Amino acid sequence: MQQDLTEMFVRGVVHDPRLEGIYITDINVDRELAFANIFVSALEGQEREAEILAGLNHAKGYLRSQLASKIELRTFPELRFFWDPTPERAERIEHLLDSIQAEREKKDPLND
Repeated sequence: MQQDLTEMFVRGVVHDPRLEGIYITDINVDRELAFANIFVSALEGQEREAEILAGLNHAKGYLRSQLASKIELRTFPELRFFWDPTPERAERIEHLLDSIQAEREKKDPLND
């Protein structure tokens, strides 16, 4: 499902400018196949969260029908979209680690 959905965004199947530059970070489908929780992020980060989630919720019926035609299931789950802050958190942690390393090098330039 993640691969098919990603391919739909890359190929521009959904013609909504709000959905440019997004990527799927994870998908969880419950056992009863009632819901597919889809976690998304964007290259620009959280500043576009509301805009992207609004675009996805607007297109979810179309996305669901397209996925259902590609993936054969008894019943196809309802799509629910959530923002995934993990990429921003990882970037922030990386920045903090770089700052700590730079501070250490400033204090003791001879010791690596």
